[in-house]
Amino acid sequence: MISQFFVLSQRGDHIVFRDYRGEVPKGSAEIFFRKVKFWNDDEAEEAPPVFNVDGVNYIHVKVAGLFFVATTMVNVSPSLLLELLQRIARVTKDYLGVLNEDSLRKNFILVYELLDEVIDFGYPQTTSTEVLKSYIFNEPIMVDAGRLPPLGPAAMFMQGTKRMPGTAVTKSVVANEPGGKKREEIFVDIIERISVTFSSSGYILTSEIDGTIQMKSYLTGNPEIRLALNEDLTIGRTGSSSYDYRSSSGGPVILDDCNFHESVHLDSFDIDRTLTLIPPDGEFAVMNYRMTQEFKPPFRVTALIEEAGPSRAEVLLKIRADFSANVTTNTITVQMPVPSYTMRASFELEAGAVGQTTDFKEGSRRLEWNLKKIVGGSEHTLHAKLTFSQESHGNLTKEAGPVNMNFTIPMYNASKLQVRYLQIAKKSKAYNPYRWVRYVTQANSYVARL
Repeated sequence: MISQFFVLSQRGDHIVFRDYRGEVPKGSAEIFFRKVKFWNDDEAEEAPPVFNVDGVNYIHVKVAGLFFVATTMVNVSPSLLLELLQRIARVTKDYLGVLNEDSLRKNFILVYELLDEVIDFGYPQTTSTEVLKSYIFNEPIMVDAGRLPPLGPAAMFMQGTKRMPGTAVTKSVVANEPGGKKREEIFVDIIERISVTFSSSGYILTSEIDGTIQMKSYLTGNPEIRLALNEDLTIGRTGSSSYDYRSSSGGPVILDDCNFHESVHLDSFDIDRTLTLIPPDGEFAVMNYRMTQEFKPPFRVTALIEEAGPSRAEVLLKIRADFSANVTTNTITVQMPVPSYTMRASFELEAGAVGQTTDFKEGSRRLEWNLKKIVGGSEHTLHAKLTFSQESHGNLTKEAGPVNMNFTIPMYNASKLQVRYLQIAKKSKAYNPYRWVRYVTQANSYVARL
């Protein structure tokens, strides 16, 4: 049960506000924004998704640079409300096509109509895009994503500082193309978030993949879809590593576990690894899976810190891209905490480095290395010289690190899970809709110890 729901911009402006129960004091949105903006003077720490101020519980998620917030006076499940907020953001994007401040302001009547059906007197009702189509009558005002002013990193879907790849599907599921025609397309994205921890010597200590097969359909008539995955796909760990680093195929794909959307029929899944479904309207997860079997990480990260005098030290960071040369990743960020008594840092990039920037964040005492692009098979190195305000009497490796790396790699997936084919039931011989299958890998937790 929630008391209020509101959406705030990055500046704290009210875009959407609904008070369901009238029990939370006025000014809750201002209190929330001030608390989040000035949560801690340390720039490395952000406000948690759930916190309490004067007896009011604030639960929020940050999507596309917007704060989706719920307040409540009672003890409710935080995970329930976080999931509800994510679903409200998703169903809003399904209807508006583009989720940002401009689209919300131009479609505020439609957004309020959606909220009235999703939440009734503080109680969630439904977040299904398909079910809501029977109750929503306003037409969306389309916003051209290509003409919008850039919003910086917040323009992409993200949670906190971890950027999530947008699906590039920026059309409403309920709006037709100009001229009354509906485009016949279906998008399938395999999105994998990988977590890897390297030892100080470069060996892999832990590795895990959380993956999702995401689908969004613009097909008329809700035709049946057949989605075929790897024939050698295995569900359940075998207890031994079957990954062959010398093989381009990487051997069989072994998943620890998986779950499927309610629309998926598994009649032939055990036979030929084919999923059959009639896709509902809106964007949804066809399949979620987890993999802890050994896999080849896309990057090898090594870090070294050594004393260079009584109050100085040198840092060496090295990144090697262990994927094909025809794959390129953009916008890579590497961060490394340094001892709290570090005063200054100077950097030396490799000869011929292009599109790389460095910075020393004094407030949080960390080094930051940004690379605009990394091509598969390449290797990049950064040297940094640290100056301390006092002599170092301890072990520097215990006071610095670990190194954290954030990235997104399009058209690459670490698990080697593949879509063999995407078959659509034909209504006629001339019916041949577009099929888009894409792969995205991003860092969930990519850590190298010193």
